[in-house]
Amino acid sequence: MQQSEHIYKQYDAELEAVRAKVLEMGNLVEQQIVDALEALVESKPKLAKSIINKDHLVNALEVQVDEDCSHIIARRQPAAGDLRMILMMIKTITDLERIGDEAAKIARFAQKVYETDRMWSPRFNEIKVMANLTRDMLHMALDAFARSDATKVLEIAHMDEQVDEQFQVAIRQLITFMLEDPRTISMSLDVLFVSKAIERIGDHAKNISEYVVYMVKGKDVRHISMDEMEQVTSQD
Repeated sequence: MQQSEHIYKQYDAELEAVRAKVLEMGNLVEQQIVDALEALVESKPKLAKSIINKDHLVNALEVQVDEDCSHIIARRQPAAGDLRMILMMIKTITDLERIGDEAAKIARFAQKVYETDRMWSPRFNEIKVMANLTRDMLHMALDAFARSDATKVLEIAHMDEQVDEQFQVAIRQLITFMLEDPRTISMSLDVLFVSKAIERIGDHAKNISEYVVYMVKGKDVRHISMDEMEQVTSQD
């Protein structure tokens, strides 16, 4: 009996250690987003370089978590909720790694812009609104994972719709600028590039919140309506 209890405690400790690494990776990626926006808006090429240099830390955590999850599956043969949590973490680290890549893209753009000294500041307001929304989405998704809270997915999904709307507004504005003044084409395309990276971050954050629902409820809420999603999350 004591040996069995010891095994269970060791198993729980292994799961918690992996969970902690996922949250560590999430916190690192969240900071990468904040820093990338600051580097872009406040003209900080050194900070942009630091973001790019730290991207390998995100990649390393992805590899570590993936290996840890594989070992747990092979050795412990988890079932039910534990298996769902492990599958959720494997999916989550993939999205986190891609968010880190998008943050690095923005940082590279910031370097490029300030090296050529051709920044067009008025477009930053729109970018900042989108970036703040996606950062909040990621923070909420990670908090939902930490608390095993499936109720946040609806709010995050609505925020993702706002991000998509902001992105469409940005596209229309940029097209107008390019048509009115061809000299703005190069910069407008760069701004569009950043806007798309931010929009993709929102998509990945939404994915993570959906994985939390799968972990907690055992239901796949991808590609369903808001009403259906609300029904799933409200069920005991």
